[in-house]
Amino acid sequence: MAFENQVNEASDNVYEFDGLKVLVDQMSEMYLDGISIDYIETLEGAGFKFNNPNVKSTCGCGSSFTV
Repeated sequence: MAFENQVNEASDNVYEFDGLKVLVDQMSEMYLDGISIDYIETLEGAGFKFNNPNVKSTCGCGSSFTV
């Protein structure tokens, strides 16, 4: 994930949620089918939580997955 200032018309799909524009490149699109994303704040820190129902396995650190 990164902040972007410009849309790449050739490869980005644009989604808008309550005024927030989200750009998804076409290669990543297939990995995000059915995913829900939430921003959470806990005692350990804050960040985005991804819930992907398509995940078949994950690593111990929770950073990588298999679809």
